[in-house]
Amino acid sequence: MYPNLYFFLKDTFGMEPWAWTKFVNAFGFFVAIAFILSAMVLASELKRKEREGLLFPVEETIIIGKPASLTELLVNALLGFLVGYKALGIFLNSDQIPPQEYIFSGKGSWGGGIILALVFAGLKYREKGKQKLAKPEKRKIRIWPHERVGDITIYAAIFGFIGAKLFDNFENWDRFIQNPIDNLLSPSGLTFYGGLICATIAILWYARKKKISIRHLVDAAAPTLMLAYALGRIGCQVSGDGDWGILNSAYVTSVSGKAIEAGPGDFEKALETHKTIYLSEFGTDSIPRMPVKAPSFLPKWTVAYAYPHNVNEQGFQMADCTGDHCNALPVPVFPTPFYEIITCLILFLVLLALRKKITIPGQMFAIYLVLNGLERFFIEKIRVNTKYDLFGFHPTQAEIISSLLIITGIALFFWSKKNAVSAPLKA
Repeated sequence: MYPNLYFFLKDTFGMEPWAWTKFVNAFGFFVAIAFILSAMVLASELKRKEREGLLFPVEETIIIGKPASLTELLVNALLGFLVGYKALGIFLNSDQIPPQEYIFSGKGSWGGGIILALVFAGLKYREKGKQKLAKPEKRKIRIWPHERVGDITIYAAIFGFIGAKLFDNFENWDRFIQNPIDNLLSPSGLTFYGGLICATIAILWYARKKKISIRHLVDAAAPTLMLAYALGRIGCQVSGDGDWGILNSAYVTSVSGKAIEAGPGDFEKALETHKTIYLSEFGTDSIPRMPVKAPSFLPKWTVAYAYPHNVNEQGFQMADCTGDHCNALPVPVFPTPFYEIITCLILFLVLLALRKKITIPGQMFAIYLVLNGLERFFIEKIRVNTKYDLFGFHPTQAEIISSLLIITGIALFFWSKKNAVSAPLKA
């Protein structure tokens, strides 16, 4: 496992990397990659719809030639200060505080913050100064939907993170009420569906405000969302952030963090030896498990992975390992993020193949909702998650939401077909 760049460099090159590489978090890196590549795919899809005459530009009036306003200078100075305060602080982190704790703490470099605040404000002042006119002018410009992908990405990132944190705390309410502030500010603990729901609401509001056809926008976003989810799960798998499956009782973990086949009584012995760990995680002796041996043509880790060096430092300390991230799970688990990576990449290709064949607005997004819901519903059967007690059933939050997505997707598919026949196309 590579919880951050430091461990990747150390394992790959056998060197002692710079301390600041510990701040390049593996999960955050892949989430950033997911946003960048997904934005490129979305822009490409919007351009295709524009060429086909399905999406149109909107005229906006702007004023050019004005000098930088006080608000613009203050906003840029604040951004520069935040970057400098934390960025330079990373290099000067002599206390060796864990990366996530440092970034979300009040620690930083005042000197770095002030310098970058002045630099950012100065650059904005210079930029506006080059455009300054003797008399500012009003001009009308046409903005195409694909030119707003940057704004859409920012809305998705901000409200996606907020939603992911909120839904995670709803799902783990007992943990949240013990320490609300720490749980809200913690960089760990994110729920995909919470991010999807809140980001979708924010983007729909933005699209309505900017007069972008919502049905065509969500259709263009369908393959994008599937790709983003697959890439984000790479971060979960690589960092070992806790989004794994139930125990595979056909194996146990060696002292070095490797999965080995369990002999008679080995599984029960591992549970008893590490009883404190499992009671802390599950709160009960009834621990979900299933015995599955890897077929001969696949490596063992595809069905039983102990997540050595996981970013959450869950499990027992491995032999011959000192320092941070030296833990592995006592019993290997099903690597569900890996399964979701493969499944969602395949579904991404399926949606790409369908996007030109589905011509009724709204149906592509409906198909995405159904496929996403089915994928998540079935993966939840071997995933570790909090279960609710509803009328005698014990679903997880993701099972409830994925079921609603499937139902919504089916309803939207047929509603879109009926609406396309009975009414002209509307935004």
